[in-house]
Amino acid sequence: PKLDFMASDSLGREWQVATIQLDMNMPERFDLTCVDERGGQERIVMIHAAIMGSIERFMAILIEHYAGAFPLWLSPVQVAILPVGERFTSYAKHVLGEFQKIEVRAEIFEDDSLGKRIREAEVQKLPYILVVGEKEEQAKTVSVRKRGQGDLGAKELTFFLNEIRREIEVKA
Repeated sequence: PKLDFMASDSLGREWQVATIQLDMNMPERFDLTCVDERGGQERIVMIHAAIMGSIERFMAILIEHYAGAFPLWLSPVQVAILPVGERFTSYAKHVLGEFQKIEVRAEIFEDDSLGKRIREAEVQKLPYILVVGEKEEQAKTVSVRKRGQGDLGAKELTFFLNEIRREIEVKA
C-alpha cells in the first residue's frame, strides 16, 4: 500500500511532493523481526516516508509556483533600500537597522546608478523597493515601490515598518 501526495503548480501541472508506503517485502528478505508483547518473534512492516520527496524538488516546485516572485513573508530579501547617492548611505543604514529590529530581511543596494539598482531589484522580484534621498531623510520617510503596484509614494518610516510587520504576520 502506498499514498502519494500531489500538488499542482501555478501552471496546473501535478507534482508528487510526498509519499508514504508500507513495505512487507524488505523485512521478509532481510529476516527482520521484533519481539512482541508475549516475548515471541514477530515480522515487522517497514514504512518508507518521503515527506517532501526531496528538498530540491520541493524548492523547485515552490520557485516555479511563484515564478520567483515570492510573497513578502517568504522572500529571502523582503526589502531593498536604495540611497539616491552616497550622501544618503547613513540614512539608508538607519532604515536598514529599523528593519533588522523587527526581523525583516532587508539589504542596501549601493552600486551603479539609481535606475540600474531599481531595475536590478525589480528583476530579482523583490516585494518592496525603498528609495531614500534628501527629502526622505529630512521627513523621516521612505519612498515606496511595491512589486506589481509600482510607486506608492512617500510613507512615514514608522508607519511603513508597522505595515510590513502586519503584512508578514497575516502572510498576505
